[in-house]
Amino acid sequence: MEVLQLLISGTSQGCVYGLIALGFVLIYKATEMVNFAQGDMMMLGAFFAFTYVNILELNFYVAVLATIATMAMLGAVLERVVLRSMIGEPPFSVLMLTIGLGFIIRAVAGAVWGNQPRSLPTPYAGGVFKPGGLIIGYENIVIIIGTALLCLCLYLFFRFSRLGIAMQAASQNQLAAFYVGIPVKRIYGVVWALSATISAVAGILVAPVSLVDPQMGFIGIKAFAAAIVGGFGSLPGAIVGGLLIGIVEQFAGLYLPTGFSDVTAYVILLLMLLLRPEGIFATMQRKKV
Repeated sequence: MEVLQLLISGTSQGCVYGLIALGFVLIYKATEMVNFAQGDMMMLGAFFAFTYVNILELNFYVAVLATIATMAMLGAVLERVVLRSMIGEPPFSVLMLTIGLGFIIRAVAGAVWGNQPRSLPTPYAGGVFKPGGLIIGYENIVIIIGTALLCLCLYLFFRFSRLGIAMQAASQNQLAAFYVGIPVKRIYGVVWALSATISAVAGILVAPVSLVDPQMGFIGIKAFAAAIVGGFGSLPGAIVGGLLIGIVEQFAGLYLPTGFSDVTAYVILLLMLLLRPEGIFATMQRKKV
């Protein structure tokens, strides 16, 4: 029973890591940039949801849609104003830019909303499901179901929509995509908007179980580890890597010495780099000529 309880808690936490890791992988596949501000985008999404629900007093579900729309626009604007000029620049320059962007986002969030932790009320907060002696919070159930639904939507989007197929083509070979008429630069904006949307969903899902504050974006470091563990070019790998880290963290917190669970993600990352550097799903694809 205890093992099942830990599996459910770990799956819930791992889903959050996986969603943020999805944002890392999406941007990298399309633009070959690594966005180290991804966790801070998640934090920003949580704060927007808090604003719409607590301050503007919108219906929760309306606030969710408003948050997703706001973050999508913000992601597209950031790509156009800040990051488009960095395409083709050395990876280290892009790395430093996104790290700096993360610091700016945290500073702005602290200035606008303050540094004290805030709670996000939801219609399902505090509810508990007790199947067969297990105690499962509704928040954890919503995180797992929400992640599954988002992954299904992404699969359908990339599999059947023209825009999704165009995004895959641009990620495979930008020059060839341009020659066949795909507006590659516009695709970049869509990718950043989609990545920001995923971050917003992650922020909304995690906010009820973790108080909203400007430092919550540091969870993105563990999500980055999850993306590498799963295979940095693989969207399914991002989710699998997140689940692996989330579940192992829960077991480490119970069975290993105090504090060890905090470094579990980095231990798994180190082992993966030593044993299988390409990640669980070795789908890092060479550019086609």
